[in-house]
Amino acid sequence: MLKGLFWISVFGVLFSYFLYPLLLRLTPRRSGATESHAEPDSPPRVSLIVTAHNEEGRIREKIENCLQLTYSDLELIIASDASTDGTDGVVGEYANQGVLLARAEERKGKEYAQLQAIRKATGDILVFSDVATSIPGDAIGKMVRYFNDPSVGAVSSEDRFVSRDGSVVGEGAYVRYEMWLRGVESDRAGLVGLSGSFFAARRDVCDQDWDILSPSDFNTALNSARKGMVAVTAPDVLGFYQDVADASREYQRKIRTIIRGLTALSRHMEVLDPFRFGWFAFQVFGHKLMRWAVPWFQVLLLVTSFMLAGKGGIYALALLGQLLFYGVVVAGHIKPELREHTFVKIPYFFVQVNLAIARATVDFLRGRRMTVWTPSQR
Repeated sequence: MLKGLFWISVFGVLFSYFLYPLLLRLTPRRSGATESHAEPDSPPRVSLIVTAHNEEGRIREKIENCLQLTYSDLELIIASDASTDGTDGVVGEYANQGVLLARAEERKGKEYAQLQAIRKATGDILVFSDVATSIPGDAIGKMVRYFNDPSVGAVSSEDRFVSRDGSVVGEGAYVRYEMWLRGVESDRAGLVGLSGSFFAARRDVCDQDWDILSPSDFNTALNSARKGMVAVTAPDVLGFYQDVADASREYQRKIRTIIRGLTALSRHMEVLDPFRFGWFAFQVFGHKLMRWAVPWFQVLLLVTSFMLAGKGGIYALALLGQLLFYGVVVAGHIKPELREHTFVKIPYFFVQVNLAIARATVDFLRGRRMTVWTPSQR
């Protein structure tokens, strides 16, 4: 029994990060993933929806950024999530430049505010962004070109962090891994989640089944799959945003994000049905569900390794490896300067992420939900 639990836990820890990507790589790419598609006779109209809650101090900069975008047929809508400061007033100053305000009179969360803007939008393509993200001038045109492929229902940008001095922060190993995995998923059944700070979708993907209680970055990918389309990543479309101003809040941000993801999956369990969603269901299982299970497999692996350490070299070696791994993490926690080294930084980040998953799961099972949206201060 113990040996079976040991090997189940080994499989659980390894699956999401290693076996699942390997299985994806062994499957063929979807037809059309690498094909070029003809340009339309005229570019589609685009509605850019920026969601804001009490952003009086930053909304002007965001509007100016959006007004400098070079796309020819662009409608800009600010979705105010029942802002109580001067956000709406600042938006009103730009009315003569065509900037529209879609205000949610009740604060029901980010997705509810986005829904008010969707109802007001006239574009064939809807682009969603937030106040903290800076969009390059040519990004909308690049993003729209992906929709020349009729099988594409949604397009995700790739995030880039900007440090306080204005320089782009170099990508860490984890970010590089995530971007690689997104590319692999994009070429198969499509992304299972978009970059919530900057993504686009066809109008008909958003018109129906817009769930205000689920994160729009997940729900849009799901709606694309419902319509027989895919959500793809656009590595040439970047969104730039600063690191969270208070680094201690990053852990809480992770918890909020995971609770929202758990909420989405609990509301749409049908997405795990392979008979309905095919390979997309497997990708949700591998990337989302099994990854959220990793911290519990870690606990099971450590406990069974202790109990089996005297019953064979493989179990003793597994225990020793884990003790060394967690010892490095503890050392990195006690002496933060050690995290500058890759052999400490990666294990430390891995454990931090899984601690956040475990905490979020417990909070979720206790009934905590994150419907109301609070933007991170950057």
